[in-house]
Amino acid sequence: MYPFLRKLLGLNWLLLALTLGLGVYGIYSIYSATWMRDLRFYNLQIVWFLLSLPVFLTLALLDYHWLRWCGPLLYLLGIGSLAITYSSAKVIYGSSRWLSLGFFSFQPSNLAVVTGIAMLAVFLHRSHRLHPLFRITVSLVLVGIPAALVLLQPDLGSSLVWGFTLMGMLFAAGIPKRYLITMLLVAVAAVPVVVYFGLKPYQRERITTFLNPDVDPLNASYNINQSLNAIGSGGFYGKGFKAENTLNRLGYLPRAAVHNDFIFSVMGEQHGFLGGLCLIIAYALLLLTGLYIASRAGDDFGCLLALGIIMMLFAHIFMNLGMTVAVTPVTGLPLPFMSYGGTFLFTVMTSLAFLQSIWIYRKRPR
Repeated sequence: MYPFLRKLLGLNWLLLALTLGLGVYGIYSIYSATWMRDLRFYNLQIVWFLLSLPVFLTLALLDYHWLRWCGPLLYLLGIGSLAITYSSAKVIYGSSRWLSLGFFSFQPSNLAVVTGIAMLAVFLHRSHRLHPLFRITVSLVLVGIPAALVLLQPDLGSSLVWGFTLMGMLFAAGIPKRYLITMLLVAVAAVPVVVYFGLKPYQRERITTFLNPDVDPLNASYNINQSLNAIGSGGFYGKGFKAENTLNRLGYLPRAAVHNDFIFSVMGEQHGFLGGLCLIIAYALLLLTGLYIASRAGDDFGCLLALGIIMMLFAHIFMNLGMTVAVTPVTGLPLPFMSYGGTFLFTVMTSLAFLQSIWIYRKRPR
């Protein structure tokens, strides 16, 4: 009993408060976006959040070093789950991203990112004495396999998350900067090739409308233009909760995406610049807390694992918020805690549980 209490009291309370606070606020945001039409997403998000809490607490109190031995197996399971999407996946909105288990469906790409981060952390931790080029090559293979499978679903957003995560973890692993700069230059040079030969027509259309929002304002650019109008109309304080004159209530925002991809557009319209700023500050505190935990990790493996998780969360936050204000192309990446989705919520809660475990066991020598 006493060891359990010591672990429980050893939680990072700021991270715990942010986790619970953002989780509850996310449920409220989904309700505020959908109450006038359908409460199903709101009710389900409550269920997913409540179910994720015992998983979060259990993984937080377990010593995260078990991932050093189970990481390769979890990675293979993640690859396998991505592979079988092509034969038995549930097609939603033209993409084969969901696997159906009868009573519910889940998105393997979300879970595969976490297992991939664990596997990459294991490899980089154990290969610190090897040549940087070898470490980079193996890391590219480890990341490239799931990223390619995700891109073929097609899911451009989730595949981009791998790029953020890989660069952050390679930097934390001590790879010389000249190699990282070279990788970035090669990636930038490869963008035109990937855009014209590796993307679906609708994905290329998203990039075209991002570069020129006025090219098709009533069709391809409609959603992003309405998102900008909604956020801009919120002003400094917003129109208020359940206001009658919101673009969301009038049906101008995409009804199929206001509870996930464009949830920040609804929040910006209802709560204005002040509400959006408060959310961004909360996310900044979450990321900074994660970076602090990484800096205090008891070993390189914990540091790498924490950095990978932080880069994954940063990618989702940056790409989703950027998408709603036309800073980045529309990729469909969900916003942590705010967007509806049971699989992604479990992914975020699992990731934050690992951060808690790294904090709790930071003083244990390995």
